[in-house]
Amino acid sequence: MTFLVNFIKSVFTDIFALLDGIMVCFSTNLSWEVAFSTFWFLFIIEFPRYYALDLCVAVKHIATWRQRRSREAIASRMLFIEKPLVSILAPGKNEGKHIYKLVKSLREQTYQNFEIIIVDDGSDDTTPLICKDLQRAGFITKFFRMRIGGGKASAANYAASHASGKYIIHLDADSSLDRDAIEKILLPFYFDRNIKGVGGCVKVRNAHDTLCSSVQALEYLKTIMVGRMGTNMLGIYHIISGAFGAFEVETLKQIGYWDIGPGLDGDITQKIRKAGYKVWFANNAICMTNVPTSWKKLFKQRMRWSKSLVRFRIRKHRDILWSNRNFNFLNMMSNLENIIYDCWLNYVWCFYIIMLVFMNVDRFWEIIIIGYLIRIAFAIVAFGVMMIVTERPREEFKLFPYVFVLTFYHGYFLRITRLMAHTMEFFFFSSYKDKWNPKKTSNVARIEGI
Repeated sequence: MTFLVNFIKSVFTDIFALLDGIMVCFSTNLSWEVAFSTFWFLFIIEFPRYYALDLCVAVKHIATWRQRRSREAIASRMLFIEKPLVSILAPGKNEGKHIYKLVKSLREQTYQNFEIIIVDDGSDDTTPLICKDLQRAGFITKFFRMRIGGGKASAANYAASHASGKYIIHLDADSSLDRDAIEKILLPFYFDRNIKGVGGCVKVRNAHDTLCSSVQALEYLKTIMVGRMGTNMLGIYHIISGAFGAFEVETLKQIGYWDIGPGLDGDITQKIRKAGYKVWFANNAICMTNVPTSWKKLFKQRMRWSKSLVRFRIRKHRDILWSNRNFNFLNMMSNLENIIYDCWLNYVWCFYIIMLVFMNVDRFWEIIIIGYLIRIAFAIVAFGVMMIVTERPREEFKLFPYVFVLTFYHGYFLRITRLMAHTMEFFFFSSYKDKWNPKKTSNVARIEGI
C-alpha cells in the first residue's frame, strides 16, 4: 500500500510538471480558446472515453473492494460446494512448444475438477507427438488430431462436442494461467445465474523482449484490463477473449458454438448477448500470453482483428442496432460504441489531422510538441489507474518508460492499421481471403454470410 501511495504522489507530481510546461507554451503562443479549438478531437472525443472512464474505474475499484471481496467469498463457497466439472479446450496449430507450459499451469490451479481437451488443427510440427506423450502421462484428458486443418472455430467446436463439463473454458495453446485463474473466472457464474459467458484478463508474458512487445504489454493493461472493466461497469462489455474465456455449455449449444473467424471472440460474445444472457469481465482471472515481437507480425495480427469489426459488428450483427426480437438497449450500445470509436471516428481523425496540418503550416512543430505533451499527461494518468487496478504493481511499474512511446503506438500505428483494415474489408471483403483460415472454410463463410 505504501508503494501505491508513493507512486500515485509521483504520478500527479509528473502530471502537474507537464501541465506547467504546456501552460508556458500556451501563454506565449496559444490562448486556451485556440488550444481547445486546435485539439478538440483529443479533449471532446478521446479524453471522455479513454481517460475519464479509466478514472471512474479506479474510483469504483477502490470504493467497492469490501463488497467485491464479500461477493467473491460467497461465490467461491458456492463453487466449491457444487464443484462442477469444467472442460478446458485448447485448439491450435503448431503449438507443440507451448503445450507443456499450459498444462503445467493447469496442474497448479486452486480449482482442479476439470478435463483438458487438446485439438491439433493439422499441425506439421511435433505437436502430435508431444500431446500423445502428455496424454499417456495423464496430463491431458483427450487429444484429437485433425489431419486437414479446418480453422480455429472448427477445432474449438470439435473439442466442445467431446466436452463433458457444465462449463467450457477456451484457452489459446500458448497461454499460461495464474494459480487461481480457473477459480476466478468461474466465480461470476455464481454472482448472477443469467451470466453465461465470462472473459478473463489477458496480459503479456514476453513484455520485455522487444520495444514492440513492451508497448503491447502497456496496451493490454489499458485496453483489456482497465478498458474492459469500464465497459463491464457500464454493461456494454462486448468481447470475451479467445485466449481465456468461460462459457456455460448449454448456452453454447443454444447459440450454435463458434462461427468461422477471424473475430471468433467478439462474435460469440454478441451471440450470447443476443440470446438474452449477460456476460462478465473477471479482471482478477489472469492469463499470460505471448504477443508478436516484430512490427511486421503485429501489423498482420491487427489487420486481421480490425477486419472482424466490419465483418461481424457492422454486417453480421447489425440487427441489434435497431428494434427487433434481438434488440436490447445495452446490446445496441455495446455494438454502437465499438463501431463509433474503433471505426467511424478513425475516419473523422483522418480528416482532422489533414485539416490540422493545413491550418497550422506556420506552427506545425509547435502543435505537434504541445499535442504530444498533452497526450503524455493523459497517458500518465492512465498509467496511474493501471497501477491502482493491477494485482502486480511492482512488476508492471517497470513498463512506465514506455508510456512516452505509447502515444505514437496508439495514436498513429494502431489507428492507421485500423483505417487500412476497415477500408479493405468495407470495399473488398478481404477477411475472406485471409490465410488465417483455410480457403475452403472462408468460401463457405462468404456464401453463408458469416
